[in-house]
Amino acid sequence: MKLLILNGPNLNLLGAREPEKYGRDSLKALENRLQDAFPQVELDFFQSNHEGELIDRLQASEAAGYAGIAFNPGGYTHTSVAIRDAIAAITVPVVEVHITNISSRESFRQISITSGPTRGQISGFGLDGYALAVRYFLDRDTLTE
Repeated sequence: MKLLILNGPNLNLLGAREPEKYGRDSLKALENRLQDAFPQVELDFFQSNHEGELIDRLQASEAAGYAGIAFNPGGYTHTSVAIRDAIAAITVPVVEVHITNISSRESFRQISITSGPTRGQISGFGLDGYALAVRYFLDRDTLTE
């Protein structure tokens, strides 16, 4: 199984940006943790602060052979109709992941316009949310075999 772990703006600053909210582990530490936890899965990682690059990755996901995408759109969660439309336009299933519980954050962060076309949203479990998304795809794959 091949999965894409896609991260949006400012997630390159994990470990340094507001560690009281996002934790002290870096993005590279998260990637290493996921690779160690799921050696049977081919995991590709991509992070960008640029909306168009994220959209390009989403649009290329089927041709790349991904079985699923765990996607943390960061601040674009609340603002990007273009990313929402890109998710809706692809056949590869997407699970939206958020490190913090967006429902308990500032009012403008409580609404996800990108989650509508996703399979679901994992929010508030810290970096473990990414592992939960990978586990979803593994379990889904097992059920469809």
